[in-house]
Amino acid sequence: MYSPPRPTSYAALISLIRLAMQGDGDLLSLLPAAAFRQRIGWLGWSRRSILIVNEPAQVRRVLADPEGIFPKSDLMVEALQPLIGDSIFVSSGATWARQRAMIDPSLTMMRVSRAFPDMVAGAEAAEATLDAAGDAPFSLDLAMSHLTADIICRTVFSTSLATQAAHDVFDAFSEFERSVAQVEIRRLIFDPAWKSAPQKASVLDACATIRRHLGDLLDTHLAAGAAFDDIAAAVVAARGDDGQAFTREELIDQLGVLFLAGHETSASVLTWVFFILATQPAMVARLRAEVSAVAGDGEIGFEHIRALTFTRNVFRETLRLYPPITFLPRVALEATTIGTHKVKRGAMVMVAPWVLHRHQAFWRNPHAFDPDRFERESEIMPGTYIPFGLGPRVCAGAAFATTEAVLLIARLFRRYDFSVIEPQKVRPAARMTTRPTRQVMCTVSRAAGARATLAGGAPGTLAGGAPVTRA
Repeated sequence: MYSPPRPTSYAALISLIRLAMQGDGDLLSLLPAAAFRQRIGWLGWSRRSILIVNEPAQVRRVLADPEGIFPKSDLMVEALQPLIGDSIFVSSGATWARQRAMIDPSLTMMRVSRAFPDMVAGAEAAEATLDAAGDAPFSLDLAMSHLTADIICRTVFSTSLATQAAHDVFDAFSEFERSVAQVEIRRLIFDPAWKSAPQKASVLDACATIRRHLGDLLDTHLAAGAAFDDIAAAVVAARGDDGQAFTREELIDQLGVLFLAGHETSASVLTWVFFILATQPAMVARLRAEVSAVAGDGEIGFEHIRALTFTRNVFRETLRLYPPITFLPRVALEATTIGTHKVKRGAMVMVAPWVLHRHQAFWRNPHAFDPDRFERESEIMPGTYIPFGLGPRVCAGAAFATTEAVLLIARLFRRYDFSVIEPQKVRPAARMTTRPTRQVMCTVSRAAGARATLAGGAPGTLAGGAPVTRA
């Protein structure tokens, strides 16, 4: 059975030394082999102490946080604030409750039946690009980033992302992930809890670039006489119990969360889906047979998505092995006990979907790519599969992301053969999201027997005009 790339796990001390020597901020390399066997246990050694929690009941307790003592880690909050401020993704307590109440009505506009035409438009633009690509190698990471940015921009802002903006956002977020202080091993090991550290100038510049482009998109909705019926318009119109609206900067914060959650996380998992399928022709053949049986040679409509079971399970299994949000760190506001472990105030409490999804106690052949395991759901213990989180902060866009992924996988693999260049060099790294350590380069050709259909969008462009060949 095929096992896609993963880091080799070692003893805790060896993992720490290796990560310190590599100096690349890849937090996957920090995970010792024992983490995939223990239910709850201390993760190596650090000044603040890090407890990894894999026991499903305790995972739920930490993420649902009924006691109000496990807010998001100060390292994560500090890392993300230059990008998305004190937004719904990082806020807590009364601030989070107020923001969620204001934003909830707009999230109903992400229902998949309403957003499906935007997903189709994004797929058509991608097909136009790939039809014109020829034999030129292109970055799979960049292609997926542009495609998902196009779809989320259409959904949130009623427009696609312009060429230069798409490039800028991709490059800026790549720099942000590489350099943000959250991924510095020194801070995890040696700094005490709540110690502030300045972000690098390159990180602040990257955040400013992304926020500038989001501001440009927002300003079309703030202009006098603007009339939109989309998510951005609903967030602009939102009012709290006190009658106050979000300020412009707060709007950029909140819309930034929706944009990045609906774009970057989807791009991450789709990069892995396309990489895996490109190296597994038997699975592609099975997927194409399913699409043919469900939709024939016609368009894949919203009514077909639910019936594409194997395609959806490919996505679900990729989410299991490569969860976009690799770690869900929390910090203990007060001394407590988790299981039999005493946790001091300021300790980091780590729920890691990467570990939980590959835990030896919960999964048969945990590192193998087996989409059919989701047809054996009796094997899956509740609380051990959490790609969209858990509790009150569970991702509101789970249905959106799943429908989008099933459509894109089905359409693009029905039409094209993808070939990865040097697949043996692809390996994952975890920083803010789970990404390949370097961009995955590939080529594309029309699949034998793929019908020649007209696709929208300009030839040679993707995601509102962004060239797909940039490496």
